[in-house]
Amino acid sequence: MANYNSFEEMVIYKLAREQSNQVWDLILTTALGQDYKLREQINGSSGSVMDNIAEGFGRGGNKEFITFLSYSRGSCYETKAQLQRCFDRKHINESTFLELNIKAQSIIDQISKFMNYLKASERKGSKYD
Repeated sequence: MANYNSFEEMVIYKLAREQSNQVWDLILTTALGQDYKLREQINGSSGSVMDNIAEGFGRGGNKEFITFLSYSRGSCYETKAQLQRCFDRKHINESTFLELNIKAQSIIDQISKFMNYLKASERKGSKYD
């Protein structure tokens, strides 16, 4: 699958994992930890970004992988919206919000580029080898 032997090798997965860990750090170190509904939503959506990359990779076919990358990208957009709510509720300051928002957009952009690469690829995926 695009010269990767495992999903853990993929840059987009590494970035998604980093984002999920940064969200968890916010939960542990800010008032977000006491905002139970938002905490659970942003923890879930940030984890979903990396989970869907892993699941799509595991399907072994480009079409299925593209579908799961689409879910992953959607979860990253959801995380961006929840970061906005964290900022609006004063759980995070503006510089933290801007830093995490820029990183989330970078992940979205890279997922989109990878989806386009897979769509254009002649190779259908490892399950077709």
